Amino acid sequence: MDEMQKVLVTGGCGLIGQHICSGLLKKGCEVIAVDREECGYNEGKLHYSFIQCEPTDKNKFAEIFEKNKINVLIHAACTVDNDFGPIITDKEMNETKTCDKFIYRYAMTEDVGKVILLSTDQVYEFPKTREPIREDNELKPTTNYAVMKHNSEKALVEEMKSHPNTMCCIIRYSPVYTLNFTDNLVAKITDPKDGTKFVYGKGNYGFQFCCVHNLVDFILCYVKNADDMSYAGVYNVSDKLLVTAAEIITFMKEHHHLGAIIQKSPGGALSKIKGIFGNKDAKTNYRYLDLSKLENNNMLDHTKAAKLTNPRWDIHNTK
Repeated sequence: MDEMQKVLVTGGCGLIGQHICSGLLKKGCEVIAVDREECGYNEGKLHYSFIQCEPTDKNKFAEIFEKNKINVLIHAACTVDNDFGPIITDKEMNETKTCDKFIYRYAMTEDVGKVILLSTDQVYEFPKTREPIREDNELKPTTNYAVMKHNSEKALVEEMKSHPNTMCCIIRYSPVYTLNFTDNLVAKITDPKDGTKFVYGKGNYGFQFCCVHNLVDFILCYVKNADDMSYAGVYNVSDKLLVTAAEIITFMKEHHHLGAIIQKSPGGALSKIKGIFGNKDAKTNYRYLDLSKLENNNMLDHTKAAKLTNPRWDIHNTK
């Protein structure tokens, strides 16, 4: 019988983290979730434990790694979850940088076999063509959130240089959603100035999203099936297809309250929205302000991730 793997999940009680923990438990792993506050989602489940801890509490993390033989670290803290609002501040960026550094160091020192970092597709420089974005595309993070996640990636790569036997996986994924978590979806059809819901024409243009369950499926497959160093590296993870504005509207009407929708013509409307924000907000707002993708939508190439698992969830069957 295979020995039960012990997995440490930072940010384990956030929207994404709680689903990761739940999936790992179903796959027979022992899970330690670390977060500021318990969410109750996995409380009481067999082989699940929660440790309340600030992400900057270096001594507490040292104790966690020393007292537990961690096989896998999933670093989901400082992701789009309940800890952050729509604006990432310089203070939060510096806090995250400090947190990343000692967590990676402890993981490597204690010979953790796999380290999985949740990053973002916003680190990419989005091309002007419709070519899919591959893992080796140019990087050009512009929002504070993207810069923060890119710094997390660089810190992990730097730490890896002294520990070549640790298998590291960086996951760059698109904005997430579930049946009940729809903020990222609704943001694409909401005028940030007055909250009006709108669509251009018939809404046949699309956005790249990632159902949380597709992200979790990939992580579970990586934990259980990535068995040699050939699996180390960067992976794009997203839904298989773009989600159109029209699909978002239909989804919201069927499952949630939406209200009136205004039809807009593309000419001049986007420039008007851009003018609402100064340079500061355009740089710092990571969750809702994504104007470059509104003008030119690109799909992530998830061919590499599909070698481990195919995305089976979308806006039509999410739970």
